[in-house]
Amino acid sequence: MRSVKLFLVLLVSSFFLAACGNSGSEETNGDENSSTDDGKWAEIQEAGKLVVGTSGTLFPASYYEGEEGNLDNLTGHNVEVIREVANRLGLDISFEIMGIDSMLPAVQSGRIDVAINDIEPTEDRSEAFNFSEPYKYSYTTMVVREEDNSGIESLEDLEGKKAGGGATTVYSQIAEHYGAEVVTYGNAPNEAYLRDVHNGRTDVVINDYYLQKFGIAEFPEFDIHLHPDLRFRPTENAIVIPKGADSLTEEINQTLNEMREDGTLSDLAIQFYEEDASQPPEGDIQEIKGLDL
Repeated sequence: MRSVKLFLVLLVSSFFLAACGNSGSEETNGDENSSTDDGKWAEIQEAGKLVVGTSGTLFPASYYEGEEGNLDNLTGHNVEVIREVANRLGLDISFEIMGIDSMLPAVQSGRIDVAINDIEPTEDRSEAFNFSEPYKYSYTTMVVREEDNSGIESLEDLEGKKAGGGATTVYSQIAEHYGAEVVTYGNAPNEAYLRDVHNGRTDVVINDYYLQKFGIAEFPEFDIHLHPDLRFRPTENAIVIPKGADSLTEEINQTLNEMREDGTLSDLAIQFYEEDASQPPEGDIQEIKGLDL
């Protein structure tokens, strides 16, 4: 597995978006949905380019291998999936590097065409955006102190604990749902999140299995590990597409289906995760009830 700089940021592919403003469309000549929809796809075809938002700091999903800031060095599972989608659609690709909190507003404003960054199509988000079919499946885990699992043996044990995370993420909502105090970070490096669990400033980081698996591998000197018993809340990651852009959504979905059928999605997942994240995980994974996302 390729090495990574220690300052790569552990961001989450998945985060809470507040309800967006009026998403109704104005009536136009002909079918109003197809008018909005065909305009977006036609716009992209005319430009010959797909503009994509991603973080560049989410190892191993979207990161720089080599000189940071040089888009020629941008790679990762998400990056290579969308590159292949654009290639099969006959489009050039242009990446806009931005923080996770900026991506969905950027799709809405038209600054970017789509976003890909391990983003989960929650119920709230699906009211404001179209989503592709899933290209990645995973589940949620915890980074805890290895010596005592941070005193956490069940989700209920999160009560009173300190959980490091982003202020608006699904993972922070899970922590709060079980009574944990969320310690928020800005654009902090991965090391900061994990060191704080190690030194006791926080007790746990809740996040995606694949991202945490590779994050902790970078810091073998820390007293941390993936919780050996807790596997919960299965997840799906998809490409974010403007609301009503149904033709664009259909084109992307057809391409993803081709990539699934010919093994490309599987190959890319194994390349970056060493496991086939293009398929739902096996084994028992605990569902979480009563969590409104």
